[in-house]
Amino acid sequence: MLLYIGVVCAKDNWALIYARQLALAENLPLQVCFCLVPQYLEATYRQNNFMLKGLQEAAKECKSLDIQFHLLSEEPGQTLPSFVKNWKFGAVVTDFNPLRIPLQWIETIKKHLSSDVPFIQFLHAMCSSSGKLEYGARTIRGKITKLLAEFLTEIPLVDTHPHSASRAAKEVLSSLEVERSVGEVDLAQPGSCGGMAMLESFIYHHRNNPNCDVLSHLSPWIHAGQLSAQRVVKQVKREKNARESVASFTEELVVRREPADNFCFYNHNYDNISGAYDWAKKTLQDHAKDCRQYLYTKEQLENTKTHDQLWNAAPHQLVLEGKMHGFLCMYWAKKILEWTASPEEALSIAVYLNDRLSLDGYVGCMWSICGIHDQGWAERPIFGKIRFMNYAGCKRKFDVAQFERKYAAVKGPEDDLK
Repeated sequence: MLLYIGVVCAKDNWALIYARQLALAENLPLQVCFCLVPQYLEATYRQNNFMLKGLQEAAKECKSLDIQFHLLSEEPGQTLPSFVKNWKFGAVVTDFNPLRIPLQWIETIKKHLSSDVPFIQFLHAMCSSSGKLEYGARTIRGKITKLLAEFLTEIPLVDTHPHSASRAAKEVLSSLEVERSVGEVDLAQPGSCGGMAMLESFIYHHRNNPNCDVLSHLSPWIHAGQLSAQRVVKQVKREKNARESVASFTEELVVRREPADNFCFYNHNYDNISGAYDWAKKTLQDHAKDCRQYLYTKEQLENTKTHDQLWNAAPHQLVLEGKMHGFLCMYWAKKILEWTASPEEALSIAVYLNDRLSLDGYVGCMWSICGIHDQGWAERPIFGKIRFMNYAGCKRKFDVAQFERKYAAVKGPEDDLK
């Protein structure tokens, strides 16, 4: 038998497609396994529920394709080597994840697998196009643009597998214990079907008014592996009457997203100050002792108890919707830098809150606080040469009062504990 590890979506999954091709060539059953880790970083019921419901959809789809789906609830490095041995799998195929902990899992699995069991990992095409840590979008844009047409190919369908397994699939979730103070969100329907519905809604609104400012809201599904960025780009490129907005959207989804994977893969300090550029570390250190007009604790920030009503409203959007508008995410993180005792404390709090509340990633915290993928700006107190943002700038950008009215009354995370 052949095992594929890591499916969250049975569609548009090149690693699964390749695993099936291997299984067909050897006339073997194909099986899928996912390990839902009980405690991962600061993840709460929100992220685990979103992932689990997506996995339930994937399991149903695998069953319809005569592919067995195993759902385990232990760390992959601890459970998969023995699982592979007990089930006598002949080869293992898995996805790529640039984050530190999944990379450690992969190394542990490879170390403990039998030498006669091939282990194959699929790299992200764009991430592997560079081969080094990129400074920002401008240094990787040309490399990606050259490869874009090559990789935006048609995605093969996964047909019903002709070789069935003789043993029943294993599903173990009894030990899954998660922190439940942060609940699920109504605006993000988990699973690839929910992601495709959001994509079609996004395209529909732009088709009817290409000039309207409509966000895609697709990041939760892309981040969780429930929607393929390749599929999204191919879908939007079909809109012939919106070439300019399609080009802008592709720039954000591919060119601006790929440096995040690149940064996490090539910089093992992607979530702490040590991962900042030298100029940023120096300027932050030079201004670490600057006087702060306001100083807030982690608890005050988590409970949105600041003097800034816009900042207080922004996390309420995160609580309600599981994501924050990109512009406000930058403002939110930069104010944490301004209102805490040190850059190290600011980044730690920003990453902690993002991990607890958000359904997408956090390289934006490094951009906002450490200047990753940015440049040095005019020097000022506290920020040094890190890009500065303030309330007045937000008022010039959008209707701040309307945003505050909409989200100020939303429950904060502390209210969920009552």
